[in-house]
Amino acid sequence: MTELEYLKKYLPDNKLEEGIHKYKLGIPVQYIVGNVDFYGSIIEVNENVLIPRFETEELVDRVIKRLKNNNNLDIVDLGTGSGCIAISLAKNLDCIVDAVDISKEALEVAKKNAINNNTSINFYLGDMLEPLSKKYDVIISNPPYIAYDEEIMNIVKYNEPHIALYADNDGLYYYEKILSKCKNYLKENGLIAFEIGYKQAEKIKKIAYKYLNCEVEIEQDLQGNDRYMFIKLI
Repeated sequence: MTELEYLKKYLPDNKLEEGIHKYKLGIPVQYIVGNVDFYGSIIEVNENVLIPRFETEELVDRVIKRLKNNNNLDIVDLGTGSGCIAISLAKNLDCIVDAVDISKEALEVAKKNAINNNTSINFYLGDMLEPLSKKYDVIISNPPYIAYDEEIMNIVKYNEPHIALYADNDGLYYYEKILSKCKNYLKENGLIAFEIGYKQAEKIKKIAYKYLNCEVEIEQDLQGNDRYMFIKLI
C-alpha cells in the first residue's frame, strides 16, 4: 500500500484533502491519520512521540516468545513514548508493567493509549531508571540511539521528537546510563532487552560487560542487521 493509498483508506472523506496537503508538506502519514497498528493494538501517535516501527514490533514479539511461559513478571519499559511496547507486553504476558518517559507530553499519549487498549500500566515521569524504586524481572528499552552527526531521513529529522531520536556519545549515552545502574533494579537472573542501532552491537556489548556479570545475545532484524540485544544476568 502506498502512503497516499494509506491516507485514502484511513482518513474520512471530509479530511482527505487536508491530509493530502499535509502529506505533500512532508508530514508523516501516521501523524496525519493519528494512529498506527502495533502488534494488534491501535496506538495513537502525534508529534510528541516517536512513530512505532516494525523493528520495535519485532523486539516485542521476541520478548513475548522468550517469556510466554513465565508468570507474575515485573517489567519496566524505559523511554516508553507512545506506550506501544508496554501495552503489547501487558496484553500478552502475565505481568505487571511500569513505564517511564522524560516527556510529560509523551506520557499523556501513552496513558491515553493504555486506557484505549484496556491495559493497566504504572507510568512514571523521569529519566530512565531514576524515578523507580523496585526490582524487575525484565528491563526493556528502545532508547534514543542516533548520533547527532548521523544522517537520517528528512521526514524523520523534521517531524519526530529529537528527544526520542538522538543521544550523546555516538548514540550510546542511554545504553550506558541504563547498564551502569541496572543492577539495583534487576532481580536475580534478570533480563535486559534492547533495540539497538545496527552499528552499535559490539560497543554496547562492551558496556554491558563493563558493568555486569552477564551473557549477551545479539539478534538480527529481517534485513539482517544487528538490531536486538538480550542481556541476561548470571
